[in-house]
Amino acid sequence: MKLWRWIVGLILVAVLAAFAWHWVADDPGYVLIHLRGTTVQMTVVTAVVLLLVAWAAIAFLVALIRWPFGAMSRRHRHLSRQRLADGLVALIEGRHGEAERDLNRAARYPSVRGPALLAAAEAAERHGESRRAVETLDLASQETPRAARVLRARLMRRTDRATEAAALLAPEANSGALTPAGWVEFAEASLASGEPRNAMRSLEPLRKSGELGAVAFNDLEARVVSATILATPDGAALTALWSQLPKGQRRLPAAIDAYARQAMRFGQAMAAMDEIESALRREWSPALVSTYGSMGAEDLEQRLRRAEAWIDTHPNDAALLTAVGRMCVRIRLWGKAKPYLERALAIEPSTAAWEALGDVYLGEDHPELAQRCYRNAFALARGDITETLPEMRSRRIDTRVTAVEVRDQHGVPRLSP
Repeated sequence: MKLWRWIVGLILVAVLAAFAWHWVADDPGYVLIHLRGTTVQMTVVTAVVLLLVAWAAIAFLVALIRWPFGAMSRRHRHLSRQRLADGLVALIEGRHGEAERDLNRAARYPSVRGPALLAAAEAAERHGESRRAVETLDLASQETPRAARVLRARLMRRTDRATEAAALLAPEANSGALTPAGWVEFAEASLASGEPRNAMRSLEPLRKSGELGAVAFNDLEARVVSATILATPDGAALTALWSQLPKGQRRLPAAIDAYARQAMRFGQAMAAMDEIESALRREWSPALVSTYGSMGAEDLEQRLRRAEAWIDTHPNDAALLTAVGRMCVRIRLWGKAKPYLERALAIEPSTAAWEALGDVYLGEDHPELAQRCYRNAFALARGDITETLPEMRSRRIDTRVTAVEVRDQHGVPRLSP
């Protein structure tokens, strides 16, 4: 396609040149210059050619005179860019003092002054020189004010000054003029300062920009929505907030978990149960199952039967087994709870399972075994090695069937790979 454009362009130029030549050949014009007794006569075409030659000669002389100065400027620009590159590499590699020195040197050249000062401020902060970082940001704000403001808010948040960071970005947030990084910092600062409602304002601009990436945005959205739900002061506010949230946010597992916990706190256990059960029908979530098992005593036996039915489709889920075991403990079904909890510990040990098994042994009047279970729960929480119980040591729990049997969302078994 480009070749045809060149060919057509050359043909047009040739046609125009031909017509222009015939037009000039008929009447080339006449130029007379008389200066101090000297007379010069020429055609208009010759005069135009001489003017072009004179202009080219003058331009060449000017370029020749400026060349030494341009060579110095080019060398300065090359050194500044090289120092900027070296400083950024040093910053990434953790050589913060060297990075700050190179970046400050690079900032002497105007074209890279703003980015170099921003990176130098980051290097100074990482080097523990907060005062110098602030001074550098003051200089950077003259070159790149918006980026410097975002970086200043980030440094404030890192030094436990989240409230000041949110206040710094609030004017631009109110006008909707924050950059994507600014919205992220405003959300993080608002969360850290206990103002999740303000953080909610960042979600829509970030969603529209798409600059954060799907995974990072989903994580931020889940944290913001969950924090907003957990900050509701009473049941009426919780119900109003939940009804106002978009459908996509009401389907976030973290948001449903936060809503269920708040609803139980405000005495709305039935609403919490309905939300969790609906969510588990759409998508399985071990975290929601754990919350389901830790809910209040309302409708406990029915919840136990429903959870036991889920084991048929999720036989390998340690969180489900633990939740069922804990519900059995609350109904004092010690003999029924023990197999669930032992299977859960054989598949994936957890502090909740050890605590519930301790409650089982305590209910069966075996305080020594209960104490061992509680010690194992504390040890697991600390990351220490747990102690195998004599009863579990004497008989090996067979988890081969439950470990390889996997079913899809419709309950159809899948073949093991």
